[in-house]
Amino acid sequence: MTTTETPTSLERLAALDPVFAQMAGATAKFVRSIPELTDREKTFLCVTADVCQGSLGLAFTAHVRAGLAAGVSTSDVRELLRFVSYDCGYHAAAAGIERIAELEAELGLPRPDAEPLAPELVSAGPDAAPSPLPDAVRARVGELDPHFAGYFDLQSRMRTGHGPGTLSERERGLVSLSVDVHYQTLADTFRTHVGRALRGGASPEDVRAALRFTAQFGVTRAWHAWEALNPILAES
Repeated sequence: MTTTETPTSLERLAALDPVFAQMAGATAKFVRSIPELTDREKTFLCVTADVCQGSLGLAFTAHVRAGLAAGVSTSDVRELLRFVSYDCGYHAAAAGIERIAELEAELGLPRPDAEPLAPELVSAGPDAAPSPLPDAVRARVGELDPHFAGYFDLQSRMRTGHGPGTLSERERGLVSLSVDVHYQTLADTFRTHVGRALRGGASPEDVRAALRFTAQFGVTRAWHAWEALNPILAES
């Protein structure tokens, strides 16, 4: 009996266009060698890019599979998708949730359980938990629009839960600043997210490594991000 192994993503690309597969393989090898980031962080940055750019086919599958091989569970990926929904939008994150559920079924993986959020975290009324936003950030958002500030409060409350399998502060910062790179929101939010990564224990060189890694998802976007990042790090 002949067994047929599932082709790798690179092999599937080679069947479509061998030269493009060479380019993609060389690029992946180059950025995967960045030493400052963990395999888990690299997986998170890849999946975040896929969701932000609506790339939920071959690339998303390859990135999830690579994460699974490195010990990143689909539960971790789901936690990431819940987290980035704040910045990339629920419509984009919902597509990622749908795709990860399909992959779990395709790979025969159990769908992970998740504890529901406490009522005070999903409430915007008088029973709501206090806003976790820093006072300076909340004041800045409130100056823009009071209702928008309330929305920010709700989103921030829903992302405060910590527990087994949740993202670390460093991971949250690196992921958030990468969203800014994809959407080119390189002013106040980018500065805030760089600060979060630094507060979470990332060094300036770790933050630079995240941007180096993210360049594979659009070199011109990364170029603009470097122009914003270097002055921020020079001040830190």
